[in-house]
Amino acid sequence: MNWLGRFFARRPVLAESARERLQVWRDLPEADPGEIALDGRYVVVDVESSGLDVSRDHLIAIGAVAVEFSRIALDAAFSVVLRQDAASDDDNILLHRIGGTSQLEGEEPVKALLSFMEFVGKSPLVAWHAPFDEIVIERAMRRYLGESFRRKWIDLAWLAPALQPQTVAAEKGLDDWFAACGIVNVARHNALADALATAQLFQVACESAREAGLQNAHDLFESARAQAWLARGKGL
Repeated sequence: MNWLGRFFARRPVLAESARERLQVWRDLPEADPGEIALDGRYVVVDVESSGLDVSRDHLIAIGAVAVEFSRIALDAAFSVVLRQDAASDDDNILLHRIGGTSQLEGEEPVKALLSFMEFVGKSPLVAWHAPFDEIVIERAMRRYLGESFRRKWIDLAWLAPALQPQTVAAEKGLDDWFAACGIVNVARHNALADALATAQLFQVACESAREAGLQNAHDLFESARAQAWLARGKGL
């Protein structure tokens, strides 16, 4: 399907129960980022997809962990594999280890995405290289729910070097940050395990943010955005 076909694609027809759940989420009050303190509720997200092309590849799994009162809520984690029409290729499966059977027998996508929205609520979202997660999730939301899931995302790939420039060079990757901060990821490329490890890195970043005088989610957004702007100016 070309871009014009995607633009004019029909909205999915949802069951009444799904429409009701979606409306409950829509009706949740939006919080001002300037009023969400550093010890407020944030949701750290990681996804697994069928590839790295955000215009073509699709969402396979979501892992998410809530960070609230500066603590990781281990009893409030989210993990789901979305049922696929066809399993991804062997190389992709070797990366995330979600086998073909698991993909074909995953959670019905409407139910999976509604559950994710309910877990998130209207909390700010955090991810490493957040634009990828954002676009992949947004495409799935539009395809299955007909919903624009426009949320505030904090990109930890820019926030971390902005707050700790001496720790790891800005162009380095997530594994370098895990190693530098002594964070152990028990299952790399597992969405929930990656989200849990990334949440620990977010805790480290928030501690540095406090020391730097940052106070709220708005400050985190702006710090990450400024770092991204500087990096683009350097050609990173």
